[in-house]
Amino acid sequence: MDIKIKITDREGVQHEVDAPTDMNMNLMEVVRSYELAPEGTIGVCGGMAMCASCQCYVKSAHALPEMSDDEDAMLAEAFYVEDNSRLGCQIRMTEDLDGLEVELAPES
Repeated sequence: MDIKIKITDREGVQHEVDAPTDMNMNLMEVVRSYELAPEGTIGVCGGMAMCASCQCYVKSAHALPEMSDDEDAMLAEAFYVEDNSRLGCQIRMTEDLDGLEVELAPES
């Protein structure tokens, strides 16, 4: 089943996209599959929470999974971090995230 999510790219353009919930995809992979960020500027570490290239701001009130120590440590060192910052690679696409709204953080 697909869910609808809204992703605002780094140019400020909002895209409503379909994200499959049956492929164990994360938000960073969804952004890459729709080419909403230039190649090499997102998911640089391959989704290991070892860079902050997929940092995003969560704009909707969805309950997200608890932040791991790795994600917390990475965001502590990242640029442009806000209270609603998360790493896209750590947000798995699940049915309860239907309607999720995020904005990609500026490239550091």
